[in-house]
Amino acid sequence: MSQSIDFLQPEGWPRPRGYSNGVSARGRQVFISGMIGWDADEVFHAKDLAGQVRQALANIAAVLAAGGARPEHIVRMTWYVLDKRAYVAAYPEIGQAYREIIGRHFPTMTAVQVAGLIEDEALVEIEVTAVVPD
Repeated sequence: MSQSIDFLQPEGWPRPRGYSNGVSARGRQVFISGMIGWDADEVFHAKDLAGQVRQALANIAAVLAAGGARPEHIVRMTWYVLDKRAYVAAYPEIGQAYREIIGRHFPTMTAVQVAGLIEDEALVEIEVTAVVPD
């Protein structure tokens, strides 16, 4: 299996922390709908943002596996958070959960503060696109 993902870093730009400026990828695409912090039985075990992020990332890893993909195949993540300040304050715990579940793979990412999510208990929703090498 050849590497089909190239991270794009314009010359002279500072290297971003925790994400990539761009990704070029070739292969089979896997799209994952917004994952939230509940388990497979739709039960929230964590009431805090970092705990819900950990569960959402675990959910993403499970769906990737079901699609024959792995976390290192992720090329794009969009994070929807209810509270930007809580998100920034939880960076250390979120980073730890990310590294444990996704690894040291940093695709393109966007984080957006939203007014609400469909599930009332949800504090975060993460959408993913992955590309599995040919």
